[in-house]
Amino acid sequence: MSGHTRGVTSALSYEALAPLRKDPAHAAILLDIDGTLSPIVDQPSEAHVSERTRHLLIQIARRYGLVACVSGRPASEARAMVAIGTIFYLGSHGAELLRPGWTTPMLDPRLQDWARQVHEFGTRVDTPDLRRHRIRLEDKGSIVAFHWRGARDEEAARAAVDGIASQAEAAGLATHWGRKVLEVRPPVQFDKGAGIANLLSEVELDGALYVGDDVTDLDAFRAIKNLADEGKLSYVVRVGVRSDEGPEEIVSEADVAVDGTDGVRELLAALIAE
Repeated sequence: MSGHTRGVTSALSYEALAPLRKDPAHAAILLDIDGTLSPIVDQPSEAHVSERTRHLLIQIARRYGLVACVSGRPASEARAMVAIGTIFYLGSHGAELLRPGWTTPMLDPRLQDWARQVHEFGTRVDTPDLRRHRIRLEDKGSIVAFHWRGARDEEAARAAVDGIASQAEAAGLATHWGRKVLEVRPPVQFDKGAGIANLLSEVELDGALYVGDDVTDLDAFRAIKNLADEGKLSYVVRVGVRSDEGPEEIVSEADVAVDGTDGVRELLAALIAE
């Protein structure tokens, strides 16, 4: 699809999803997790996918050619959170691939040594001052994330995280900002879009749908659009999840938009409706 973003009503859901629903065996369903399948919460460890959403995903996995959850979390953590073993998981923003039935994800070999350096950096900057600001560290495989959502003084916490970003860049590491989170990453180009493109290159499919809510999901939007422009996919549907904190581009670059995780659940139901 292309053109202006449209809010999803029931009728529009069926219109947008018609090519996917017509031939599900040759379609990919690709989904971000946090903010898409699971509501954003102050503590990432407390996030969860509802049983209603899981039930829909299980049915989608039985019907569609390829289903994958694409997350900033490590792939194994993403699978534990979604708790469906028959689908793919792209973790650490595409750096890891966990295949259905596998116990160990494959890490992009370019990241092996850099991942160690990222963790050493995280250990070095984890000071009492950081904890005083209620800045929380999250191990995301080859990425270390610094969250300040819910800090007593978010402005002061953000200033402290700005300092961490400067230190990371001085150490030759890459930084990436999200919704009240800084990620320190290896200085190697990888993102959700590249991970999706690599995964889809393994299979013969006609179309793909991607659903996401944040900056990192824009790479996925652009990747599937590029695959369509190159003639490798016949159709794509980019679904933006509206939220108060989400970037404007997630809606403006989408083909259609839904409101929050409830809207995503309605979209999943429409994918399998008879």
